[in-house]
Amino acid sequence: MILVLIGPMGCGKTTIGTLLAKKLHWKFEDGDDFHPPHNVEKMKSGVPLDDEDRLPWLIILHDRIQDALTEKQHLVLACSALKTEYRNRLGIDQQSVLSVFLKGSPELLQERINLRTHRYMSKKLLDSQLEALEEPVDGLKIDISPSPERIVDAIINQIMTIS
Repeated sequence: MILVLIGPMGCGKTTIGTLLAKKLHWKFEDGDDFHPPHNVEKMKSGVPLDDEDRLPWLIILHDRIQDALTEKQHLVLACSALKTEYRNRLGIDQQSVLSVFLKGSPELLQERINLRTHRYMSKKLLDSQLEALEEPVDGLKIDISPSPERIVDAIINQIMTIS
């Protein structure tokens, strides 16, 4: 099974993904590590990515997911996947590739962003991400207000009921 943790910046994709993968003994990959240099420079400058910018990145992540499926590896992948089109391109089918939407209020997201540093994401990008967000109608939806450990437990409990 592949779990794709989705949501805007500040929702905890990397933190939750790392903890979740460790607890499940699965591999973790952060989608941010696969952005082409052009994308990184835009985001560092506070310029939102557009669909054209995201396409090569989504193709790379789709290939990572397909490799894990072919090799029968379990994988937790952190990837914003803000739009339905992006989730479709990744191959999220809610069966072998399941999305987990980490949902929080704009205020909570901003509060968390203000408390962290990211190697290239400008803190100014949250508004554009929330504007682009198409909340998923399927997959798991997890409230991000509890502690990371409780969020991980909630995800595990939900995936155990569907596997």
